[in-house]
Amino acid sequence: MKKKRANDQQEAEKALVGAMAAEMVETDMAIGLGTGSTVRHFAQALGQRIRMGLRVRVICTSRQSEMLAKQNDIPTTDFDRARSLDLCVDGADEVSLNFDMIKGGGGALLYEKIVAAASNRRIYMADATKLVGKLGEFPLPVEICRFGHQNVLSHLAKLAQQCALRQRDGDPVITDAGNYIADCQFGEIDRPAELHRQLCDIPGVVETGLFCGMIDTLITIRNGKPVVLTSPGEVFWGS
Repeated sequence: MKKKRANDQQEAEKALVGAMAAEMVETDMAIGLGTGSTVRHFAQALGQRIRMGLRVRVICTSRQSEMLAKQNDIPTTDFDRARSLDLCVDGADEVSLNFDMIKGGGGALLYEKIVAAASNRRIYMADATKLVGKLGEFPLPVEICRFGHQNVLSHLAKLAQQCALRQRDGDPVITDAGNYIADCQFGEIDRPAELHRQLCDIPGVVETGLFCGMIDTLITIRNGKPVVLTSPGEVFWGS
């Protein structure tokens, strides 16, 4: 029963931050649509605004977000027609005191980072459970090439406490880009930007789920209500 109440509260918080993010969208914007459960609430709220007359178009970061766009009557576009984006809206798996993040629980970290880098402004959403002092409790997703993945995993295992291919129904998960994902445990990550560079130096590592210095706006929950933060100096959670 307690777990159900906690899950219900988390879903309610996701709905609150998703609705607030949708209110920040302006007409005629080109938007990057992230992936994940919090983005689902954002897409639902955005769809309601579109049905009321808002004009937007989105570039999706995954097949999952393409389905969300279709379900909520959100027009899609691509990089041939929109080389840059006004806004990117996405969720986070962990957000640290320094505004660094772990992302990739939904398996779309590569496309999410490409879309974020193409955006003039980035909004990230996080319910209260995602706020941490230091990153590292959530396993760090690392997207790797399928070719030679055995050797890539060996190199990752020298750095991580634990490292394993993400699997579903007994088979390795394959990303939309055709790669594997290794979920790695590093313990507390003191220097995430340095770890990101170290991992990317391994041949066969395509991208990591460390998103450092990418938050322009964070929408999260404080005392049960959504709040907007724009810098690490505004954080309110503990270390």
